[in-house]
Amino acid sequence: MRRAESILPALPALLVLIALAACDKGQAPPAASAPKPADVAIDMVTVPAGPFVLGSDEVDTEGRSREFGGRRPWYEDERPRQTMTLSTFRIDRTEVTQGAYAAFLREVVYPAPPGWKGKPPAPTDADLPVTHVNWMDAQNYCHWRGARLPSEFEWEKAARGPDGRKYPYGDTFDPERANTGKDGEVAEVGHYPGSAGPYGALDMAGNVWEWTSSWYLAYPGSKSDSPLFGRTQKVLRGGSAGVAGGHYLLAALTSRGSYRFPLDPRGKAADVGFRCAQSLDAAGNVIDDRDARLHG
Repeated sequence: MRRAESILPALPALLVLIALAACDKGQAPPAASAPKPADVAIDMVTVPAGPFVLGSDEVDTEGRSREFGGRRPWYEDERPRQTMTLSTFRIDRTEVTQGAYAAFLREVVYPAPPGWKGKPPAPTDADLPVTHVNWMDAQNYCHWRGARLPSEFEWEKAARGPDGRKYPYGDTFDPERANTGKDGEVAEVGHYPGSAGPYGALDMAGNVWEWTSSWYLAYPGSKSDSPLFGRTQKVLRGGSAGVAGGHYLLAALTSRGSYRFPLDPRGKAADVGFRCAQSLDAAGNVIDDRDARLHG
C-alpha cells in the first residue's frame, strides 16, 4: 500500500489548495480510439432499474462541524432524504487502476499523471488506483473504454442499494471492512472484500475519492444554499484513506454513501481517482451515451 495525502487535512480546507495547485484543463482524446481487450480487464457490476434512497436527514446536533473548523453543519447538502428511480446501469467493480490507465496512455497520446515522469507504473503499483487525475482525465479514460463517469445519483445507488444503507456494507461504521484511513495508505483495489456494496462493487467507502459526472447542486426540494452550488464544482464521492490522518469521526462521516464533496474539476490530488459506468437497455445491452454525458 502507498501513503495517501488527503485533500481533507481538515474539513474547512475542502476547497483545497492541494488540488488547485496542480490544475490543468486536460485534453480531449482522439476521436477514434479503442482499448485492446487484452490490455484492460473490464469487470463491472449491474445495478438494476428501480428506486433507491438518496441523501440523508441526519442533523449535526452536537455542532461537530464547527469543532473541526467546518463552515456549515454536516449533512446539510444531503437533504432532503428522498426516493429516486434510475434506469439500469453498470459500474466498475473497483476503482480504475494504474495498470489500466497505463494501457490508455499506450494507445492515446495523453499526459501521464504527475509523478509517473514519463514511465509506466512499476508492476508492484499496477493494482493501485490511479490518482492525480482531474475530472477531464477521468472522463477521457472512460470514453476511451466506451464508458463514462457515473452520475452522483448512480454512484450513491451502487453504494447504498434500495434500502438506503449508510455504508456499502451496512449501517454501522466499521474501519476494518474498508480502507478509511486506519493506516493512511492507499490499498490495491479489491484489497478489502468486506467493503462490498449491495451489488458487489468494492471500495466505495474509503481508499480514494471518486469523480462523478455531476455538478455540485442542491438536491430537488432542498432548502440548503451554498456559494459553491452551480456549474463550477464537480462532486466527489466515497472518502479516502487519507482523510484527516484517519480520524475516526471524519472517516465515519466521509465514507458514508450519502456524503458529497465538491472539487474544482481541474483539481488533482494523491487520493482522488475514479471508476466508470455504462447505461444498459432493457435487454442488458450497452447504450452509448458518452456524448450526452460529456460535461455531466
